[in-house]
Amino acid sequence: MIGDTGWMDAAEVVRAIEGNAAELLMRMGAVGGGEQRETGGVRWSIGGSPLDYHNAVVEADLSTETADLAITESLRLMNSHRVPGTWHVGPSMRPADLGERLVRAGFTADGSEPGMAVELTQLVSPRPLDDLRITRVEDDSDLGVWQATLARGFGEGEKEARWVAEIYRREGYGDPWRHYLGWLDGEPVATTTVFLAAGVAGVYFVMTVPEARRRGIGAAITHAALCEARDSGIAYGVLGSSSAGRPVYAGLGFREYCTIELYEWSAG
Repeated sequence: MIGDTGWMDAAEVVRAIEGNAAELLMRMGAVGGGEQRETGGVRWSIGGSPLDYHNAVVEADLSTETADLAITESLRLMNSHRVPGTWHVGPSMRPADLGERLVRAGFTADGSEPGMAVELTQLVSPRPLDDLRITRVEDDSDLGVWQATLARGFGEGEKEARWVAEIYRREGYGDPWRHYLGWLDGEPVATTTVFLAAGVAGVYFVMTVPEARRRGIGAAITHAALCEARDSGIAYGVLGSSSAGRPVYAGLGFREYCTIELYEWSAG
């Protein structure tokens, strides 16, 4: 079994949601060459990505005396690397007024992500799509198709897809990474990635190309990826959802356990 946690209570699920995302951001940032910090009550990777989301502060257990110092240091690094960045403020982060301090320092509140989870034995099967084929990315050629597909409709488009795919190329194609493609009529139309960390399967980069949306493809590829995780011995799937994705994941059995607030700094 790979990281089987067994049954978790709600507090443990929240920690797993935060922990999986933190491990992903730290690992991708390190591969990209970011400066890592895991001391003094704060954890971050800054400078390894052109994307604000991935120059990330992912943990903070700070006092009212040390919080502003940590915020100032994160800003110094973002500016020195000339990159945008983000604090991902989850329920475990302290002090309680961290968001207010970030705004005073010049960060912009950039929305929130519902932190969702499902016990994989309770995963709900979506409506069958007989014409959809789902494959695992196994090599550089497959990853090239995954990159081109992601670029058609996710985040910052080609810029984001190019950086993410390069990180995955350097990481290789075994666990903890699992990347998937969805195909219709021989054409790639959907992507997702599963990251195994913190004892759970984290779901990322769920995207369906615009012309194939509203057919249940996102739900189908997410379900297929999580079934493989379940069959590997993983007990829970977790994710941070967009507002548009929330009902899709709820239909698969996901429940909302927490909220991750995002605070963004744009490089000058």
